Amino acid sequence: MIIITRPHVTDAEVDHIRERIEMLGLRTHLSRGEARTIIGCIGDEALLQEAALLSIPGVESVTPVMKPYKLAWREFSAGPTVVQVGDRAATRIGGRALAVIAGPCSVEGREMLRQTAGAVRAAGAGLLRGGAFKPRSSPYAFQGLGEAGLRMLAEVRAETGLPIVTEVMDTRQVEMVAEHADVLQVGARNMQNFSLLSELGRVQRPVLLKRGLSATIQELLMAAEYVMAHGNRDVILCERGIRTFETATRNTLDVAAIPVLKAETHLPVLVDPSHAGGRASLVAPLSFAAIAAGADGLMVEVHPDPQRALSDGDQSLTLDAFAAFMRALRPFADAAGRELAAPAADLREAA
Repeated sequence: MIIITRPHVTDAEVDHIRERIEMLGLRTHLSRGEARTIIGCIGDEALLQEAALLSIPGVESVTPVMKPYKLAWREFSAGPTVVQVGDRAATRIGGRALAVIAGPCSVEGREMLRQTAGAVRAAGAGLLRGGAFKPRSSPYAFQGLGEAGLRMLAEVRAETGLPIVTEVMDTRQVEMVAEHADVLQVGARNMQNFSLLSELGRVQRPVLLKRGLSATIQELLMAAEYVMAHGNRDVILCERGIRTFETATRNTLDVAAIPVLKAETHLPVLVDPSHAGGRASLVAPLSFAAIAAGADGLMVEVHPDPQRALSDGDQSLTLDAFAAFMRALRPFADAAGRELAAPAADLREAA
């Protein structure tokens, strides 16, 4: 159930509405807009059927919720969610500005990570990605550096100021990864790991949730609902391509999912063109399409020497290629009415 208040409702009236709902056995979620406030009622809506909600002072309208993903549903929020990242909240995902997350698939060493971070920051990326724990199809493939990789990521963040995005694979890792990272990523293979999603709902870190290999849009939103229902409302969705009959690309980028998600949810939507295409040459055109379709940002794999990368070298851009990619992206961002951060070199010149 969604309750929309009258314009300029008072705090006392809002508190009274919430008290009435919670007395009936439901929980409430508050979303404030410029003029009105939306109060979401979470629980068994049948308990509200006999309640005279419209008679409560400050209530303008009452709408039943038919969606199974109540918290993630667009109508449950007064506006699009903007997720603030980092201690100073200087980085935002959602809103007008496009977020660009860039870095290697795997953390392979301190110098390699430092070189990559400096280059992607100079090109205009706002966040650094890097896997410390890597879920691989083969048990014999490189699995990541683990906690040592997390420490390297934290060190490079201190040097560059770039917030860190890295994957967490297991409930036992959540506390350790949250101690080092700014955004906790849930990979496609773990999208329906409900124990992990529930645990991530209890931490105070944004969660980047990748769509599963064969997951429907509703299943993706229900996975987000798991995180949100346990208390963490800072969820970022990521379309990274789905498994189809097509073999020309690593996965099939579901461009249509972007506007569908933007219509269904208030949560920000990113696109991972690297995993979708599986080849470096496809990263730029897929990114252009994603921005045109309404994505709030991109997650791109970058490596100083892709030929020597321990994982996903074929889909990784070189440092120079990423700088050129960011320059090519700007006209598409402008055409979509979005902002793209200026390269760090340009900011120094302007200063």
